[in-house]
Amino acid sequence: MTRTIETVAVIGAGYMGGGIAQSLASNGVDVVIADKDPALTAAAYERLLAETTSLERQGLFPAGSLERLQAHLSTADTIEAAVQHADLVEEVVFEDVAVKHAVLRQISAAARPDAIIGSNTSTIPVHVLQEAVERPERFLIVHWSNPAPFIPGVEIVSGEHTDPALVPPVKALLARAQHSGAEVADTPGFVLNRLQYALLKEATAIVEEGIATPQDVDTIVSTTFGFRLAFFGPFAIADMAGLDVYRNCFRTFEEAFGERFATPAMLTEQVQAGHHGFKTGAGFTGEHSAEEVQRVVDYRALAYSRLSQLLLELGPSGIWPAAPVEESEAGQ
Repeated sequence: MTRTIETVAVIGAGYMGGGIAQSLASNGVDVVIADKDPALTAAAYERLLAETTSLERQGLFPAGSLERLQAHLSTADTIEAAVQHADLVEEVVFEDVAVKHAVLRQISAAARPDAIIGSNTSTIPVHVLQEAVERPERFLIVHWSNPAPFIPGVEIVSGEHTDPALVPPVKALLARAQHSGAEVADTPGFVLNRLQYALLKEATAIVEEGIATPQDVDTIVSTTFGFRLAFFGPFAIADMAGLDVYRNCFRTFEEAFGERFATPAMLTEQVQAGHHGFKTGAGFTGEHSAEEVQRVVDYRALAYSRLSQLLLELGPSGIWPAAPVEESEAGQ
């Protein structure tokens, strides 16, 4: 089985697959892309050149990115031709089991016996997809986020048959592309989309109940806890806020919404052990000295201040219409 990854084939050259290829090739990894039709592959290649040129001119990609992309990205007319020499083949086709099965069968029949085969599925577990792969010990999920060049996190999901030795070279490849891999269990939705869809479900319930409009929900999320999420995950945020406070808040939620908002057992156990987060020096994120806590608090202040400044510089995204200006304000 391959233990280093020098060459990658990306099968599916749409926006997501193209972004993965772009991320790897512009960082010096040899990548071949192929779609179901040579014309689609050629169009994708030209689009990636144009996008990289534009992003480099804007200063959003480092100088020399286009040159590296051209040196390391190539195309193939067929899936079989694309995968024949690849150390890793990444399938990035439509999120449908039947479609993925068909493409994975093509890949596994044509790829080298020692090649690693990955899928960029967002929600479909390894155990559902692996039946289409010859030698499933070489198969795992490598789930990038959109847009791939700018979102650094990647989920790595191994199945019951996946060789554990595949994970280190995949992580090393991601690091070359300035991305980070996180290992999660083989369950529908993994971590990213289980959390993301849970948030959307609760957001739609809030709107349906007449509590807030979609625009106001988006404003609250992006300017409050979502603002923090650029730097800290939910466990770190809870530790900083106080786990005893969180427990009391959950009591309010459970009274109002029932079992679905019951206090998590993990939280109860921490509080019962006297672990209230940063205020006691112990919590979900482990034990921390007073000096370590202060370092994180200082980092938090700097991070939030810098992000506030960036948002002011960028201005509104324009997704939602701007709030109307009151006459009294307009006349000032």
